[in-house]
Amino acid sequence: MHIVAIAWMFVVLLMAAAEASSKQGTLLGALFTLLLYGALPLAIVLYVLGTPARRRARLANERSAASAPDGDSSGHAPGAAVAPEREKP
Repeated sequence: MHIVAIAWMFVVLLMAAAEASSKQGTLLGALFTLLLYGALPLAIVLYVLGTPARRRARLANERSAASAPDGDSSGHAPGAAVAPEREKP
């Protein structure tokens, strides 16, 4: 998947260079070509294609958190984390 993204950015970079070096082209046009043909669509596609991997990672984290024992594994509810402050008589 990443090789396709790298190849697409290479093509878009060449398009932007051609736009900038053309007699009728401008640097602003090259910038818009780079952003609107390259960065924005590629970010959207990579985000959508990465959704299953993010879902698997989230579920794995939830499973590992659910299987990890809390406290000392005695089955009793945990007590106060901080001892109460003792008052002087």
